[in-house]
This record gives sequence, C-alpha cells and structure tokens, in this order.
Amino acid sequence: MIRMEARRADVSRRVSTLLPISGARPNTVRPARPAGMARIARAMATFAAGAALALGMASTAHARDKVTLMLNWYTYGEHAPFYLGVERGYFAAENIDLDIQEGRGSAVTVQAVAAGSTTLGYADVSTMIKAAAKGAPVVTVGVMLQKSPASVMGFAEKNIVKPADIKGRTVAMTPGDSLSQLWPVYLKANHLSDDDYKPVSGDATTKRNAVVNGRADLLLGNVNDQKPIIEEITGKPVRALLFADSGVNPLNGGIIARKDMLKSNPDLLRRFLRAATRSVQAATQSPQDAVNAMLKINPKAGKPETLAKSWNATIPLLHTASTQNLPPLRFDPRDMAATLDLMVRYGGVDAATAGKPEDYYSLEFLPK
Repeated sequence: MIRMEARRADVSRRVSTLLPISGARPNTVRPARPAGMARIARAMATFAAGAALALGMASTAHARDKVTLMLNWYTYGEHAPFYLGVERGYFAAENIDLDIQEGRGSAVTVQAVAAGSTTLGYADVSTMIKAAAKGAPVVTVGVMLQKSPASVMGFAEKNIVKPADIKGRTVAMTPGDSLSQLWPVYLKANHLSDDDYKPVSGDATTKRNAVVNGRADLLLGNVNDQKPIIEEITGKPVRALLFADSGVNPLNGGIIARKDMLKSNPDLLRRFLRAATRSVQAATQSPQDAVNAMLKINPKAGKPETLAKSWNATIPLLHTASTQNLPPLRFDPRDMAATLDLMVRYGGVDAATAGKPEDYYSLEFLPK
C-alpha cells in the first residue's frame, strides 16, 4: 500500500511538469485505461446480447406442439409403442410433446376427438364409422391393428378348438360393445345362431369373472387384452378363436382425428404419424424395451409379464396379407370398404347415409 501511494505521488509530479503555461489550453494527461480490459468488456457485452438472441430463437424454434392422445381403454400391452416413442424421443424429434391419456372405451374416445377435447384418439375403427355416419366430424388417418383382436375365448381345458364347439356353451358378453355387435356376424359365418349358446351379460369385469369363476364357458374379448389377464389371474392357459380367422375382420385400433385438422394442421398430422410409425416399428423389433418404456412412464400399467404377453399377442395383428410389406399404420383401402360394409349390414349404420369408404379415412398424411 505504501509503495502504491509513492507511485501515485511520483506520477502526479511528472504530470505537473507537463502542464502548459498560463493562458494556454491544458493538454490534460489522463491515466491510461488498460486496452485489453476494454476489449474484453466489449466482447462480453456482444456475447451476452448474442446469447440472449440465440436463446430466444432456440426457444421459438424448439417449442413443441402439445398433443394429447386418448387411448381406447385403460393402458395395456397394445399401447406400448406410443410409450416407447415418448421414452426414446421419437415424438420430441418431431417437435411434439405427447401426453398419453387412458380412455374409457372407443366410443368415449371418438366423442372426445369430435368435441375437440383431445387432439387425437386411438380407437376402434368400427366405432369411429358409426359415429361419423351419424355426423361426427372424425376420420381415421392410420390403423395399427389391421387384423381384429376380437375373439371368443375360454380355458383350454374346455376343449373348444373350433366354432362348432360353441354349441351348448355359456358365453359372457357386454351388450352394445363392438364385440357383441360382431358376434352375430361371426355366428352366421360359422353356420351358428343365437339358439346355439346361452348368453351371460355384464361389463368387462363381470364377464371376465364369469369365466374365471366357472359361471361361463367362454367370453367375447380381445385376444391381446383379456386373454393374458385371465392367464395371469388363474395361471391356466386360455384358448381364443379369432373372428378374423372366420373372415370377420373389421379394422380395429386406428388413429382418429377431427376432419378440420386435415386442413388446419396437416404438418402436425404428418409429424405425429412419422413418429408413431417409427414407434410401432421399434416396438416390434424390441418388445421388451416397449414394455419397459410403458412401465417407466406409467408404473401402474400392469405386471411386466402380462404387458409383454399382451404386446407380443398384438404384433401378429399389425398387418394383413396385403399390407405385410408396408410400414405400420398404412392400411389397404379395401379393408376399410369391408369394414364399412360390415357396419352397414350388422352394425346399425344406415345404408342410405353411409356414404363411401373414402369419407371415413385419409392416407395422405402417413409416411411413404
């Protein structure tokens, strides 16, 4: 400190000897400012301004579109691809922040899409057709389950191995659901009638319990849902007779959108379907990863073994013979025509107002 004061005094004496004579303009000598520090200060100011601008631009560029996907039911193995897509960042890569919500049946999901309370839905295509035929502004933009999971199932010990074995049996079903609507078609395709079985009615839980507790021999259910659950509960093998194997094969799990979205936000649809296609492909290649992703995001989804059985039972349903070499979700328009025909003949859709198959779908937004 003493040395610093002495240095300042010395500088003052030297400056005073440089002062001009009286009357002349003083040529004031200021203490020199370190040039390096000035440059650093200017550089830091420039960097800060640039960084703020860059952050603002990045925030705008990477702001993700919030998309809600309402499922057809409570979470089960069939839904695994969507969770895998979220966990692996496939939707984020398309600037989509995907929120997966459980549903309470395809009809409720389709209604939610029509009302605009969810961005997209995952629901039974037959149910969507019924709603659209009555004026709901909805369409299918992709179909994941192209082979129907609808089946009649019971314990293997019941020895029901072909449709004719249904005769004289008790069958549990839920009146009004999509399975019960297809049931008469299945019976007719196999030369059976309502007189050949005894019905037991109830909701999804009631009909499952009817089989588990021995009050029914069979139930109408999805092979990738109820079958693994009953096997988990009882530890006994279950045999299922698929409706599709008898030619009753309406399109099933589809991506449902509002019609106006096709024009108002086609880019979002394309990005979502790219990510969804990628997700289904990845889940098919890595089934266990898909199940793990589901449990990571939704730990209450179910038991790992049951979810794995469910998703593995879903994989064979992703394609028909005509779409085997196509990417997931891209379906054959002839299958949509056949589905509409089934709904007109057996599903309560009025032929006079049914319109054309093209009224119910668009393939425009799927990746090639």
